[in-house]
Amino acid sequence: MSRVAAFDFATAGHVAFGSGRADEAAAAIASMAERVALIHGANPARADWLAEALTAAGRVPLRIGVAGEPALPALAEALERLRAAGVDGVIALGGGAAIDMGKALAALAPQPQGPMTYLEVVGEGRVLSADPLPFVALPTTAGTGAEVTKNAVIGVPEARRKVSLRDARMLPRLAIIDPRLTDGAPRSVTLACGLDALTQVVEPFTCARANPLTDALTTATIPAGIKALRRLMEAEDPAARDEMAWVSLCGGLALANSGLGAVHGLAGVLGGRVAAPHGALCGALLPHVLKMNATRAAPDSPAAERLEQVLALLAAGFEGEDGAAALADWAHASGLPRLSEMGVDPADHREVAEAAGASSSMKANPVALSRDDLCAVLRAAG
Repeated sequence: MSRVAAFDFATAGHVAFGSGRADEAAAAIASMAERVALIHGANPARADWLAEALTAAGRVPLRIGVAGEPALPALAEALERLRAAGVDGVIALGGGAAIDMGKALAALAPQPQGPMTYLEVVGEGRVLSADPLPFVALPTTAGTGAEVTKNAVIGVPEARRKVSLRDARMLPRLAIIDPRLTDGAPRSVTLACGLDALTQVVEPFTCARANPLTDALTTATIPAGIKALRRLMEAEDPAARDEMAWVSLCGGLALANSGLGAVHGLAGVLGGRVAAPHGALCGALLPHVLKMNATRAAPDSPAAERLEQVLALLAAGFEGEDGAAALADWAHASGLPRLSEMGVDPADHREVAEAAGASSSMKANPVALSRDDLCAVLRAAG
């Protein structure tokens, strides 16, 4: 019997999961802060119920809308508004973009320097010098798992990159996952977010930093995510929405405590170059990264065994002999565009592959992939 390897596990201060739990949000943030900022998606009407509940609790919120995935100019502008208003607590309602913006604002508001001091890769990457403001997250999509991660992904247009602001203290004080908030999401959003959620239970399972606790979160949720996502592409189904919210949460918990891999390494670079949703990029890349990883893994190695297990689950779940091909065929038949249809230029493949090779996500990939390997993945996904 071998010993269990040492590992760490960190998550939000409190996780509340279940239908109706969103009703607890206003009272929770009101107990943490006097001046609250409410970060929400592009459609403010979807957040009116929470703004009204906050007002009723005596906390008239400063409202900030997030039109798309957060980028540095919008972050800097919103940060000025927070500081001018004396905000001392942040609550975010929305998809991964709104939650990442809220998480970044809560982290940066108390800092003496601007965002570039703390951003990875393109900035100085310094550790936060002050604790973040109290932060509460309520996801309205089942995909990113951002409500339980310790980083916020920020686009930097000048560098044509998406990079992270990262600190263990950025984990939310409270994460409320209410699956009813995802009910009725558009089909394309459900597909992209669902493929992101699936990627984020697959990559932490296959990555080089997997541990027994992240394995417990991912082994059962891979087939569960496949089944629920397929069901939601057929019809609206509250039970499948519940299941996808659970899969998304498990993916966030797992990736924050193990790692990801080449899918996210490539998607992070591509996301700084094209306007495609992050989940769509992940969905297009996942089958081809899995196939490449399986090709490069040493026979009978732990990495090869895990990749073989995942490919078998995909083959069973998507009803095909080749698990990677079955996933790709199903996803594109369900409406997922290919990389070229998302605006990825084949002429940029080598530059993208080189940048991805240096990304933090790539460090946990189960096998070493060369620039040529990554270019082959991009061609296959194109």
